Amino acid sequence: MSWINTKAHNRWLENETDRIFEFGRKAVVPTGFGWIGNNGNVRQEMGTQLWITARMIHVYSVAALMGRPGAYELVEHGINALNGPLKDKVNGGWYANIDINSGKVIDPSKQGYQHFFVLLGAASAVTTGHPKAKALLIEAIEIIEKYFWSEKEQMCLESWDETFTKTEDYRGGNANMHAVEAFLIVYDVTKDKKWLDRAIRIASVIIHDVARNNHYRVNEHFDSNWKPILDYNKENPASHFRAYGGTPGHWVEWGRLMLHLRATLLANKMPTPDWLLDDAKNLFAAGVRDAWSVDGAPGFVYSVDWDGKPVVRERIRWVIVEAMGTAYALFDVTKDPQYEEYYQRFWDYCRTYLMDYETGSWWQELDTNNHVSNKVWDGKQDIYHLLHCLVIPRLPLTPGLAPALAAGLLDKNVQ
Repeated sequence: MSWINTKAHNRWLENETDRIFEFGRKAVVPTGFGWIGNNGNVRQEMGTQLWITARMIHVYSVAALMGRPGAYELVEHGINALNGPLKDKVNGGWYANIDINSGKVIDPSKQGYQHFFVLLGAASAVTTGHPKAKALLIEAIEIIEKYFWSEKEQMCLESWDETFTKTEDYRGGNANMHAVEAFLIVYDVTKDKKWLDRAIRIASVIIHDVARNNHYRVNEHFDSNWKPILDYNKENPASHFRAYGGTPGHWVEWGRLMLHLRATLLANKMPTPDWLLDDAKNLFAAGVRDAWSVDGAPGFVYSVDWDGKPVVRERIRWVIVEAMGTAYALFDVTKDPQYEEYYQRFWDYCRTYLMDYETGSWWQELDTNNHVSNKVWDGKQDIYHLLHCLVIPRLPLTPGLAPALAAGLLDKNVQ
């Protein structure tokens, strides 16, 4: 029995996509997009966070390209927020967090993770033809080039203070992973090969050099010389963006990104390292080995130590969502039926435990008994990750999400 590339399954994905798009509209606030709580309402106290607003520009660019009425207006709303209250008009770049109503700055720091989502959102918006998107992309590229891409290290820096005068000694794998995601879309939009070269460089360091020699347990915390810091945040293991140990959700997410990168290189007849596919397979296998139903209950544990033992055992939504996308991508490349089987098994889990038909969207976190909890993530935040498991299985691996939709490639392989 096959689901992938069938009319019936894709029709189901289409219906769920519409449900998620409608839920995401609740995030609109005067200064951008807010943090949605478990009850489906915006949590005012969380402010307007840059990463959420930028990701929602990306999401609704996809929705606009899929012909959803009202989506283009939400792209406009997000771009206006980046050009308005979230923008630091003195120092450049964008603030990390502002007050939902007044726009007063709550966190003035300049975070790489968040700026890479600005880059992604701007590049995706360009594919919609929005008249303000190209200027936003040019500005985002300038900020990335000037402050977040290190020519010396050939990697991305983590963060700066408000005035871009002091950067952290810390180097983060999470920010660099999302840089790869954004760089792929920027390449699709600009055709500037340097973005692919940078993506290969980042993947080669974090995955092929470090993770491959650590049983594919991806280290995300490094010092300024790119030496792994193995005990980073050991006293705060459930950190949102810098969890202690390995985060298997990122392992599988890396696997999918590497397959997108590989497909892009092949499609453009560029040299394509064999290790991109080999490492993608091993990253997925490691995520399943260390995290999938390993503690007596179904679901992915959130984090593990360097021996592969669970640390934070809560089940976080985005982890299995990314696992589904990678299972699809691996099946698309290899046609190995094990990936189709995992794809179906993961979807069964999501339908049983995560999908919320009462207050909308999906639960973001479950405890070890698969009951709703909030130890790590309180609320449903945004719908960015959900987009991946709902739309990516209906597209080729290259070009990227929004560019592929703009090219009319949705459901081209349907049987």
